[in-house]
Amino acid sequence: MHFAEVDTGDYRIYAGAIERPRQFGYVAAVVVMRQGRPDKREAYRDENLAGGYGWATPAEALRFAINAGKEAVMCSIGMQA
Repeated sequence: MHFAEVDTGDYRIYAGAIERPRQFGYVAAVVVMRQGRPDKREAYRDENLAGGYGWATPAEALRFAINAGKEAVMCSIGMQA
């Protein structure tokens, strides 16, 4: 497993690249947490991004997961406005 964390405004994106068992590649996963003062809560989660597509390298899977998390944050902020 490979992990990365990125802060985007009031959100923290946790991205993961998980090696697929008995298959080629890495699956991308993402969890987005809202970093509010009173409580931290999950805003978005997808553990099987792109339908479980097998990315060739962990870096590619992490990049895709981070971008998916940023997109979720952008859409969430737009819906709240």
